[in-house]
Amino acid sequence: MQRGALLDAARSLLSEGGTEALTFPALAERTGLARSSVYEYFRSRAAVVEELCAVDFPVWAAEVEAAMAGADSPEARIEAYVRQQLALVGDRRHRAVVAISASELDAGAREKIRAAHGGLITMIVEALAELGHDQPRLAAMLLQGVVDAAVRRIELGVAEAPPEIAEAAVSMALRGVRG
Repeated sequence: MQRGALLDAARSLLSEGGTEALTFPALAERTGLARSSVYEYFRSRAAVVEELCAVDFPVWAAEVEAAMAGADSPEARIEAYVRQQLALVGDRRHRAVVAISASELDAGAREKIRAAHGGLITMIVEALAELGHDQPRLAAMLLQGVVDAAVRRIELGVAEAPPEIAEAAVSMALRGVRG
């Protein structure tokens, strides 16, 4: 129960203030635990980050996969893949993952994040192969780059509204630079 409260507090801290806000004193304050108690659950910030990735990323990926499962063509699955990821940008779990990915992490935490992203990319390879891509894995990685750029654009709070960014990202994914 305390571990869950600590993870929830970590999500809040990350989404509110980025990685700088994720400190053991802040976790202790948010949960009402003594700082020493936080160390009983996690040995370091990196351990908190790894646990968040282990808990949150599969939920996020399952939501993307469920959106894709409801689509009836390769193009519709690609659109669902892009739209669902962008729809999750406002979710606290997603904000935490974005903050985490921008932070200074140890090699183990970085590898877990890379593996989780690899799972997302694997989801879309089949749809890209059905569309005739010679290198569907490469195309999937490039497509994820479009999604990641759109996520960053939304997170920055730029001039375009999130729905406009989503439309542009879907258009880029399905029609390339032709629009």
